[in-house]
Formats: sequence, C-alpha cells, structure tokens
Amino acid sequence: MGIIKTIELVHEYVRHDEEGNVAGKATAVDHVSLDIAQGEFIAILGHNGSGKSTLAKHMNAILCPTEGTVWVDGMNTTEDDKVWQIRQTAGMVFQNPDNQIIGQVVEEDVGFGAENMGVPTEEIWQRVEESLRAVGMYKYRKYSPNKLSGGQKQRVSIAGVLAMHPKCIVLDEPTAMLDPNGRKEVIRAVRGLNQVEGVTVILITHYMEEIIHADKVFIMDEGKIAMQGTPREIFSRVEELKKLRLDVPQVTLLAYELQKKGIDLPDGILTIRELADELEKLRKIG
Repeated sequence: MGIIKTIELVHEYVRHDEEGNVAGKATAVDHVSLDIAQGEFIAILGHNGSGKSTLAKHMNAILCPTEGTVWVDGMNTTEDDKVWQIRQTAGMVFQNPDNQIIGQVVEEDVGFGAENMGVPTEEIWQRVEESLRAVGMYKYRKYSPNKLSGGQKQRVSIAGVLAMHPKCIVLDEPTAMLDPNGRKEVIRAVRGLNQVEGVTVILITHYMEEIIHADKVFIMDEGKIAMQGTPREIFSRVEELKKLRLDVPQVTLLAYELQKKGIDLPDGILTIRELADELEKLRKIG
C-alpha cells in the first residue's frame, strides 16, 4: 500500500432546506481509486468543480468519505483516534497563505505546528532553519510576514508544514492567488522538497505548466478520473484535454499545431528547449 490510497472513494455534499430536511445531493468525488507511492510527485488537475479540491481534503482527513475508504500511511481516515497522526503524516497547504500564517515573525510562524506537536524547543529551531532553507526563505526568518510577497508567504506556509516532518505534502491550488513569478517560486520550492528531501508531493492545480515535472498526472472531470499518465502521455492528447476544458502549455500547443502542418515532431513536447532541440535536428536533416 502506498503513502495515500483511496478505494472507490465517493463524497457527496448534502443540501438542506430551511427546515433542515435534505433538499438535494451533489456528488463531488465519484468512485475514485488512487495508490500513491512514497516519494512520488503527483499532480491532480481539473477545471473548477471537477472535484479535485474535495479529493485533496480527504488526504488530510478534513473530509470523511460518503462511501469507500481513504488510507494515509496505513491509517483509515474515518478512525477518529488516528486523525491527529494522519495530519502529521500528510501536511496540507491551501490556496491563500494569509489563512495559514499566524505568527508575527516568519521563524515563529514556521515553528508553530512543531511546537503544537510537543517537539522540544531546541529541535523546533533546528527544524525551522532546515525548513526555511529548503524553501529558500532562511534570509527572511526575522521578517514580518506582512512584508513578504504572495509567493514568499506561500513558501513560508510550506516551510511551516515541512517543519512538522510530514511524509507527504498535499498542496491544494497553492499558486491560484499568485502572479507568474510567485507561481514559479512556489513550484521550484515544491520540486526541491520532492527531489532533495524525498517528500511525497501531491499538487492540486489547474495550471498545466506546473505539472511537467510530475511523475504521474491524474485529470479529474465531474468527480471521476478522466485521464492518467505521465506528463508527456497526458500532453500527447491535446484534443481530449480541450474537450475537458483544459489548456495545454503554449509550447505543447505550438508543437501540436506544427505537427498538423506536417512537421515531424514527437508527441507531448513539454519545454521550449525540447522543441528547439527537435527543430534543430530537423534542420540538420533537411
């Protein structure tokens, strides 16, 4: 069993009328089964309303299944006595960093979660330093969070989760409120945690450019897994992505349009460098 496993997971939101009677139900997650191995970088994509954020909240036991089962490091999320341990194992980072930052100084905020866990003071400060260095924010440790940019605040939020020493970090659209530079900062930090620290990363996003370095990608639509595969496999299916109301990176779309014009390029080109190299090969051949 992987670090996170869902078996036929269903989540329904129930709507009540003014008298408290059930007025309707909406299925946000519809029989989803996933098995995520320790150390993987997983991306979960989908347009708004596809169910991806609801799925993310199950990975941290914020929500409990209507049907099916969710396991986090072998622990069933419906067991109340396991919830605290589950949340230490799978840390959660949300869209708005201002909702997670509570300290007046960066280093105090980063140490807050570890302090609540009862970690000895000396070890807390060691964890704070390690975590801030891991996300490239150590030089800002004495700053007030109010002085930071959106991307910097989100990296501080990630450091706060990292200081709790989770095996897994679930990021629920962590760049949705950031500008392009802020998005790059956060994704660079997340990749570093995965590659250098060995932390399992589950990135929920609707920005296709953020997933090109993932090990595996799941595309959600209407609560179900509509597509899955490596980034290259996913981006080779441009027309299917368009039907799911998802964009593809500009360079992938450009390569796809060149293919349609008869230029012999491979499917699923992910980066500008890759496209340039392929065009250079064709130039030399020609």
